Amino acid sequence: MRRNHAEEVADEAAGEVHEHDRGLSHDLPVLARRRMIRLVAGAGLVPLVGCSSQDETSAAPSAKGSGSPAASAECATIPDETAGPFPGDGSNGVNVLKESGVVRSDITSSFGDSAGGTAEGVPLTVTLTVVDAASGCGTPKKGAAVYIWHCDRAGDYSLYSEGVTDENYLRGVQETDDKGQVTFKSIFPGCYTGRWPHIHFEVYGSLADATAATSITNTSQLAFPKDVCDTVYASDGYEASVRNLSGLSLETDGIFSDGYDQQLAVVEGSAGRGYTATLTVPV
Repeated sequence: MRRNHAEEVADEAAGEVHEHDRGLSHDLPVLARRRMIRLVAGAGLVPLVGCSSQDETSAAPSAKGSGSPAASAECATIPDETAGPFPGDGSNGVNVLKESGVVRSDITSSFGDSAGGTAEGVPLTVTLTVVDAASGCGTPKKGAAVYIWHCDRAGDYSLYSEGVTDENYLRGVQETDDKGQVTFKSIFPGCYTGRWPHIHFEVYGSLADATAATSITNTSQLAFPKDVCDTVYASDGYEASVRNLSGLSLETDGIFSDGYDQQLAVVEGSAGRGYTATLTVPV
């Protein structure tokens, strides 16, 4: 039975995980493993490193979000996270991945037989660079595929939330290029009760696997820096996000609380011109 949006949000706020979020038996070992690695790293026995194509050069707070991971010769696989209750990949009811038109770079509008709406909000361009973790982040994963999805500025998910069940905007798939990159045109997501602002994504071995909704290799989430969120949420249409964000932090979020260095995007731009968010995704 499909749970409603309010129930799912309340459960996420409480840190609960459901079977349609890939199962408690799957998530608990993953979280336990990541916490154990961080405990050992804190003792100085294991170096904990991430990968990024961005440097840490400082910029004005209004132009660049803080907290990007430092580049390193060593590389850890992107942390595995729950797909959440609204994946649209067939694991929780509806499957948008098998619909004609899902392979696209501009995900702001619905496609196919959906209602045809367009998500309004501050423009956002998201670039994910998929790399081979075993190579120390040095080898791009050409020919892989990435499916991303996120909520609109009101905090609602197309296909699931009341009022937008006939829409499929803010969802799309692309094949990685020679640099291992995919770039999506979207809008900055809102902040809903109990969750830090984020974007979900799944990595597949190929575009054929993605559009068949099979053989997911990695499932994770991208987080946004607080200073950028504060700036965006001062814009029209994001009023509820201001209230929802006020009681949250990355350190207390149910997903990112055990570590978010590898998932915190480098974000540049302005509310007027739009933002770019970049993240390296080792798999």
